[in-house]
Amino acid sequence: MSLLTGIKVLDLSRILAGPWATQLLADYGAEVCKIERPGVGDDTRHWGPPFVEFNGENVAAYFLAANRGKKSLAIDISSEEGQEAIRQLAKEADILVENFKVGGLKGYGLDYDSLAKINPKLIYCSITGFGQTGPLAGQPGYDAMIQAAGGIMSITGQPESLGGEPTKVGVATTDLMTGMYAATAILAALHYRERSGKGQHIDLALFDCQLAMLANQGMNYLVSGENPKRLGNAHPNIVPYQTFACADEYIMLAVGNDGQFARLCELIGKPEWSDAEAYATNRQRVEKRELLLPLISEEFKKRSRDEWVQLLEQASIPHSPVNSIEEALNHPQAKAREMVKAFEVNGKKVPYIANPVKFSEGELEEVLPPPELGK
Repeated sequence: MSLLTGIKVLDLSRILAGPWATQLLADYGAEVCKIERPGVGDDTRHWGPPFVEFNGENVAAYFLAANRGKKSLAIDISSEEGQEAIRQLAKEADILVENFKVGGLKGYGLDYDSLAKINPKLIYCSITGFGQTGPLAGQPGYDAMIQAAGGIMSITGQPESLGGEPTKVGVATTDLMTGMYAATAILAALHYRERSGKGQHIDLALFDCQLAMLANQGMNYLVSGENPKRLGNAHPNIVPYQTFACADEYIMLAVGNDGQFARLCELIGKPEWSDAEAYATNRQRVEKRELLLPLISEEFKKRSRDEWVQLLEQASIPHSPVNSIEEALNHPQAKAREMVKAFEVNGKKVPYIANPVKFSEGELEEVLPPPELGK
């Protein structure tokens, strides 16, 4: 039995945050019906290249990444017929996910208050850029602009002293994390409904999620009053914890405690560093990072990446080569964990990255390929 067998999801979302949440619910066995604009569909169907020939049409890889396991219905919600169709679907749904602008569905009679009257048990999740309240509630929100507004860009990229500029993360992390927050909130609301019999409205903002994602950096500011700066690949609270250039490639070093630092000093032939007053503790190393890091950097340039990997492994010092996406997806660990699978579509295999969760009880739904528009 799948974990969410019998749960029906009406997906009025598009792009990434909402579809990411509903894809996760589909993986867990929910029946997800994706509502798309007739003749056009979700914008991400066309966000390429690259494209994949999929059921007779060229579909962007972007769309395939966030819409597996769903069925598609092409409905024009601006028409009275389309609105009535959504109402009929909502009567039977457990969950509705949408990411229209604030008030965007009210004019169609498809807002939470309207649909809750015909289905009081409906869990209705609204995902917007800035939430249902506040001075920016009416503003649209896209991942890159929310990364800028929410502070993450200010601490991503090379230091200003090295000419670095604010940099967005390489994937749409705000959208993805908002999708994950949405999925967990929906599951919590389902549990609450089991006990109370009541549905509810979940108000989720990309901006709020980005602020929550600041984690230790946000707390660093709140506790110290000092604005965190860009450190490139370095860690604000741990040293040495960053990438180093080897003779050929890069390696990530993650020295998390003083014992590991002592072993690193032995490994690179500088045991005296671990006893030096300036570097003995992590606090001292953070305060003296400008002195210590160039010294470590010079040592790493003396050997190849693979040599360092072998030596660091033997010394039990946390590290990793900086893999390309090709190397990561073809890594023996990725193969052992079956993280790359394939859909069968018209006799052709189309690869995808699998859901990472492994359950001891219950089953993940047999994965269906993303839907054709309206099917």
